[in-house]
Amino acid sequence: MDADTVLTTTRSVRKRLDFDRPVPRELLIECLEVALQAPTGSNSQGWQWVIVTDADKRRVIGELYRKSWYAYAASGRQRYAADDPRREQLPRVASSAQYLADRMHEVPAMVIPCIEGRVDKPGTSNLAIAGLYGSILPAAWSFMLAARARDLVGSWTTLHLAYEREVADLLEIPYERYTQAALITVGFSTGGDFKPAQRIPLEGIVHWEKW
Repeated sequence: MDADTVLTTTRSVRKRLDFDRPVPRELLIECLEVALQAPTGSNSQGWQWVIVTDADKRRVIGELYRKSWYAYAASGRQRYAADDPRREQLPRVASSAQYLADRMHEVPAMVIPCIEGRVDKPGTSNLAIAGLYGSILPAAWSFMLAARARDLVGSWTTLHLAYEREVADLLEIPYERYTQAALITVGFSTGGDFKPAQRIPLEGIVHWEKW
């Protein structure tokens, strides 16, 4: 696949994730080698990666994720105006997200990118927050792109972070020193093609010289 194809077809894959086929360790390592070429602030490279394939640990994380998903779904925060093109996609997205929540414990591999430092204290500046996440999110997204190029699929998720400390305790992540940025599900696809998604038009979201 050329770069544009990888960039425009790396989708959140939930219902077409093969829950029964293990992901070889070698493939995950290849993707991580690519991810580590991403930039970090001051070239700090303060990242750590936790890969979870153990069934018992996946079961615990899956239950925490499911609880977080249902609390989020009940909050009703996903609302769009009647003329918003995203509105018609919402039921399909919600159904897909619930499907993953109910089966999260079956995901073949969970990849949790972590970054050294914490910015969740009152009064932390946006500069500090942007700097911290800006040093891990490019690498985590590069991991997903590398996975797509190797016929792996998955989803970028964050709902487990409602229970970040519990997951840190389970996986022995030093909670006071490292922030979990996401939980990336990884597996093979059950088949089918992936296409660019419908997005809102550039008009209205791109600003030249001023807002």
